[in-house]
Amino acid sequence: MLPSRFIANPFFIESSPEVVRFDLNRALSFHHSLPFYQPTPLVRLPNLARKLGLKNIFVKDESHRFGLNAFKAIGASYAIYRFLDEQHQARNGEPLASELLFSRKYADQSHPYTFTTATDGNHGRAVAWVARQLGQRAVIYVPENMKEIRKQAIEAEKAEVIMVAGHYDAAVAQMARDAEQNGWQIISDTAWPGYEQIPHWIMEGYQTIFYEADQALASKEKPDIVLIQAGVGGLAAAAAGYYVGRYPNTHPKLVCVEPLDADCLLESIASGKGEMAHAKGQQNSIMSGLNCGTPSSLAWPIVKSCFHSFLAIDDTWAARAMRTLFHAHRGDQPVVAGETGAAGLAGLLALCDDPALGTIRERLHLTDQSTIMVINTEGDTDPEHFQEIIRQR
Repeated sequence: MLPSRFIANPFFIESSPEVVRFDLNRALSFHHSLPFYQPTPLVRLPNLARKLGLKNIFVKDESHRFGLNAFKAIGASYAIYRFLDEQHQARNGEPLASELLFSRKYADQSHPYTFTTATDGNHGRAVAWVARQLGQRAVIYVPENMKEIRKQAIEAEKAEVIMVAGHYDAAVAQMARDAEQNGWQIISDTAWPGYEQIPHWIMEGYQTIFYEADQALASKEKPDIVLIQAGVGGLAAAAAGYYVGRYPNTHPKLVCVEPLDADCLLESIASGKGEMAHAKGQQNSIMSGLNCGTPSSLAWPIVKSCFHSFLAIDDTWAARAMRTLFHAHRGDQPVVAGETGAAGLAGLLALCDDPALGTIRERLHLTDQSTIMVINTEGDTDPEHFQEIIRQR
């Protein structure tokens, strides 16, 4: 096992005025209007918490989201709606009622689009799923190191999948070039200069996840620390926007968790001036949804201001977290978490059990009075590898 990397954020601002303000109410209104919307479970793991010397651990289980086994569609559906609403208003002079979006009436009168994005798996499937629901075309770009089963899941949504030589960043670049040449509409969850509105809407859509967790915790206690896995930083920025925006002076400490092999946010915070930097690893972690080499230009300033700490971990911790969640310590509720989904808990296990992180535990004030929340961002999206990992004891 390679040693973990941990950096306390020198740019952290306790109550950051620079955090982007998201329109939570509009995102909630959209999601609540969907016929298939239901809040995902918040699972309490009291026995694991006691074992780790903590008060409480909560897992927001996004593997139940929209039947897609991952969280991404809650952002993609909202962003596509916001795009279509703008187009509808420009043509018809009135807003598009969100409850009509997936109706036959809207499908019959809608303008044809080709939606496109690059993906490590789950976001591309989410965009393809929304496009299929709307009767629209999707073209999804994937890096060559993505597993075949993830490619097949996207193709099952009737999307065209184009494999690109290289890693995720190469897929993003090729997708952007082809979209411009062909007149396709990009629905990317990473941003770059000149392309920021749709990634903003995607992050705004993610706010619903944290609102649901808040609602479920209403009669319990709020988390002291929230560990968020990060690829380009979209979900992390959404967490920052929600907690710092809603609780500017009392928000939980936010800890970013990345693979050692794809730690572009940690490299950025370590760059001296906190400027965006590229990951130094090969971006070939088993946490495949986090195999991103460059931060989102929109997400990074938010994450830079609002996250307390940055942690990069070896894949071994992710595999251990998957087994910990599935085999359920002493009567806790089992949770099916894929490699990326388990990353938040993997970071917590490293913080609690890695002797090299002792001083960091003290800095975060991890004690028997601490309440922790993590997000299970995906279930067993690679079933064969999932079974291989959980059989190991």
